[in-house]
Amino acid sequence: MLEDRRLEVLRAIVEDFVLSNEPVGSKALAERHSLGVSPATVRNDMSALEEEGYITQPHTSAGRIPTDKGYRLFVDRLSGVKPLSRAERRAIQSFLEGAVDLDDVVHRSVRLLAQLTRQVAVVQYPSLSSSSFRHIEVVTLSPRRLLLVIITDTGRVEQRIVDSLTPVDDEMAAELRSALNCALTGQRLAEASEAVAALPDQARPELRPCLAAMAGIALEALVERPEERIAMAGTANLTRATVDFADSLRSILEALEEQVVLMKLIGSARETGTVTVRIGRETDVDALRSTAVVATGYGRGPFALGGMGVVGPMRMDYPWTMAAVRAVAKYVGELLGAD
Repeated sequence: MLEDRRLEVLRAIVEDFVLSNEPVGSKALAERHSLGVSPATVRNDMSALEEEGYITQPHTSAGRIPTDKGYRLFVDRLSGVKPLSRAERRAIQSFLEGAVDLDDVVHRSVRLLAQLTRQVAVVQYPSLSSSSFRHIEVVTLSPRRLLLVIITDTGRVEQRIVDSLTPVDDEMAAELRSALNCALTGQRLAEASEAVAALPDQARPELRPCLAAMAGIALEALVERPEERIAMAGTANLTRATVDFADSLRSILEALEEQVVLMKLIGSARETGTVTVRIGRETDVDALRSTAVVATGYGRGPFALGGMGVVGPMRMDYPWTMAAVRAVAKYVGELLGAD
């Protein structure tokens, strides 16, 4: 019972500090929250929490504020992620359903997440290694030049020009298209290398040179280009929390400009439906030790096509932020999974 009461005191301190950004005193806690004990008992509980490293006193005669460890315990003991209202869920769904292609889905998602949470939002493009071939199109641009279009099941489109050593007419282009689709449609890109490499040997002799060129270009298209994989929005939201960052805002902005940092924060979210929270030094990025990262994966099954999340001050509304990240990820997964 003593431990449960102290957890309630910690929860009340976190909630009040998130709202006010002011150190929280025992008298205010006893007045604002139904803790069922006297201010003196609350003071004793706060002293115990401070000794254990969950709260700290920023200066003499002040109340207490949560530490990294305190936020961590608060998040770990959440009974559940705060559900969004029906109107909020409907608004998210309506906004995302207006997207016309993958780029639009990603950019709508990242803007929406930044607006909902008032934090910096980051969305990873669907990983090619997690995608499958949906369709391959071959278009003749001239007798010796073809356009190879690779469409993944996540809506990603890769286009490549193929120069043929021999002339290719429309009938041959159709045969090339059929061979590529028969061999690759439905295959995961990460597992398609052998099938792509074997394509030329399965074609009639006059098609082999062109099919070999296409196979090589298709393999190149499977190589991820990291610079295309991240979208970010809401960096201006950090200016609303300058008091939380003291002199570290510039270093935070510089860190967020690094793609490798963003991928480290968001790309590690490998499961859908599971929201992870990393607080302070848990980010493993020195410049972000005053921030928290809330992230999850999105996709159509248990394994994520990509990750998304937000970066903000440790003093954030964790239940709401976790709910918003999970809701947007859910709708993005459903949208990309629709045929």
